[in-house]
Amino acid sequence: MARLIRDTRLLFVVHVRRTLRMPVWLIVGLFQPVCYILLFAPLLKNLAGMPGFPPGGAYNVFTPGLLILMALFGAAFAGMGVIQDLRDGVIERLRVTPVNRLALVLGMVLRDTFSLLLQSALLIGVALLLGMTPDWGGVALALLLLMLIGVTMASASYGMALALKEENAMASTVNLFALPLMLLSGIMLPLSLAPQVLQNIAKANPFFYAVEGGRAMINGHFSDAAVAQALIIFGVLAALALTWATRSMRKATA
Repeated sequence: MARLIRDTRLLFVVHVRRTLRMPVWLIVGLFQPVCYILLFAPLLKNLAGMPGFPPGGAYNVFTPGLLILMALFGAAFAGMGVIQDLRDGVIERLRVTPVNRLALVLGMVLRDTFSLLLQSALLIGVALLLGMTPDWGGVALALLLLMLIGVTMASASYGMALALKEENAMASTVNLFALPLMLLSGIMLPLSLAPQVLQNIAKANPFFYAVEGGRAMINGHFSDAAVAQALIIFGVLAALALTWATRSMRKATA
C-alpha cells in the first residue's frame, strides 16, 4: 500500500506539471459550461415555479447539471492523450519499470479529477455571482459526487483508449455514448417536464441519478433518495472503470 501511494503521488505530480504547461485546456473545458450558465440559464427563470420544475430557482437547478456535463464530457476525452503516449512508447517504458500498475492509471485519473474540481470551483463561483444560493454542505457533497464521476469517466476513457488505440475511433465512440447520456440525464431541462416514456427510459441512465442527486445536494435536501443513489451508483462504477483501465494498462501494446 505504501508503494502504491508513493508511486501514485509521484505520477500525479508529473501529470499535473504536464497539464500546467498547457493550462489552455482547463480554460477550454470551462468555456462551454460558462456559456450555458450565462446564455441559457436566464431562459429558465420563467419556468421556475411551474408544475414539474424542481424547487430552488433556475441557477440552483441548472448549475448542478452543468457540473455533471463538465464531468461527463471533460473526463470522457481524457484518454485521447494516452493514445499518443502508447504510440510513442511512453506506456511501454513505464510498464518495464517497477512502478505499481494501478498507480500508472491512478496518477492520470487523479490529475483529471483534480482539473475537474478546479473547473467546478470556478463554475460555482460564476453561478454564485449570478444568484445561486446553495447549501454549502451540499456543495461539498456535490464535489464528492463529481470526484466519483471524474474517476469513472477518466478510467473508462483510458480503458477505451488503450483498447481502440486510434484518436478518430475514440472520438466517435465517446460521442456515440456521451450524447444520449447527456440528453437523457436532464442536464439542460429537468426530465420532470418530459413525457413519461422519456422519464422511464432515463431511469436506466446513471447520469440521470447524478443530476437529480446533485440538485438535491445543492438545495440541501440530503434525505432525497437520489443523493444516496447517485453516490452508490458512481462509487460502484468508479471501482469497475478503474479495474478495467488497470487491466488494460497491464496488457497495453502499441
